[in-house]
Amino acid sequence: MKRVTFKNGHTEVVGNLHLPPDFYESRSYPALVLATPGSSVKEQVGAIYAERLAARGFLALTFDPSYQGESGGEPRDLEDPATRVEDIHCAVDHLMTLPYVNEEQVGLLGICAGGGYAVNAALAERRFKAVGTVVANDIGEALRRLLPDYRQTLMEVSSQRTVEARGGGLRRDPWIPDSLKEAEDAGIADTEVLEAVAFYRESQYRHPNSSNRLIFNSYGRILKFDAFGLVPDLLTQPLQVIVGGRSGKTGQYEAGQRLFDLSPAKEKHFLVVDGAGHYDMYYKDIYVSQAIARLAEFFQKHLVDQSF
Repeated sequence: MKRVTFKNGHTEVVGNLHLPPDFYESRSYPALVLATPGSSVKEQVGAIYAERLAARGFLALTFDPSYQGESGGEPRDLEDPATRVEDIHCAVDHLMTLPYVNEEQVGLLGICAGGGYAVNAALAERRFKAVGTVVANDIGEALRRLLPDYRQTLMEVSSQRTVEARGGGLRRDPWIPDSLKEAEDAGIADTEVLEAVAFYRESQYRHPNSSNRLIFNSYGRILKFDAFGLVPDLLTQPLQVIVGGRSGKTGQYEAGQRLFDLSPAKEKHFLVVDGAGHYDMYYKDIYVSQAIARLAEFFQKHLVDQSF
């Protein structure tokens, strides 16, 4: 693995480039950019998928989004869909500077919210020759569906921006409860929320760079974001959609089906991983192995075996 940095405007983005076995800089390799879930850093879900895809012969780049993890940018903990999408464009810019990357063999993989960001980036990014998603979500649609009164949230965001414009402090809210005990005390019983807390806050995958904090005015940027709206017009690449067979409030199954249905691609594939919920697809080997096998086959076919 190589630590890499690249720029999104004036912001330094920090990533890890996972390398295939017996890597030689004198050779040329197919490469993948990975877009990770909201709140996730490169050492978590991205690393799980990048390591396994690198073992299958791909260079796999995972990185911390601008404003998060080791990457630069102020204010910290901002989630800005437009910047997340531009991070992806800048990641492929970086790959184009590496002599061991075959520029005609570059693909894109997005996971959870990163799936929506990846699809949105691919609409105008023809350097990506194939696009894969795992439990993809359009984070804007998801929050508009999940927040009890998102219009009121937008009013609160506007008020908070006024506070900050007048010199007041930033408001940071947790993405999810900081512990299962905190979730229990709050009366949270939704299985998927508890699975998210278990993974991010209480498993071996917890990472100190994952703050679990979100700048509150991020909601104003997220709620107006539409990841899939232009898919019928602009998403031309071969597409592999992977969903967990156990539907839940994240809506990953429904979002994946919607993305698949909207795609005009001649080559598109839909895989249901039976029994898996949203967060099972992050790290549980019985389910991740199925996703990796399909993704490796898909990217091998559309990046390596075919010429574009």
